[in-house]
Amino acid sequence: MIGYTTIGTNDLDRAKGFYDRALAPLGGRRTLVYARSLYYGSPERGAMLGVTLPFDGQGATPGNGGMVALSAASPEVVDQVHAAAMAAGGTCEGPPGQRMDNFYGAYFRDLDGNKICVFQMG
Repeated sequence: MIGYTTIGTNDLDRAKGFYDRALAPLGGRRTLVYARSLYYGSPERGAMLGVTLPFDGQGATPGNGGMVALSAASPEVVDQVHAAAMAAGGTCEGPPGQRMDNFYGAYFRDLDGNKICVFQMG
């Protein structure tokens, strides 16, 4: 149902370096690149994550309560994404671990403060 979602950045080049590293364990790669935005997806396409300079020209700020959740194939991939995000300069918002019987997840903020969850269910 979701085609894509976007989060804001104040520095597209910095965000590109962060997401290139953080999404690699998920198989995420840049699928579309424009002057003011870039989009990440998997080879199978499906939903994409867009990182964009705000179109109104104002500074990008993370939404309070807003979060993007990215599905992973296994708990090991969750661990890898979280580690890659930390290595790329992200901030931990909750280390990898079992949250519920069928939910293994980790939380981090990117370089602009956007909250991201990576999880595996089942």
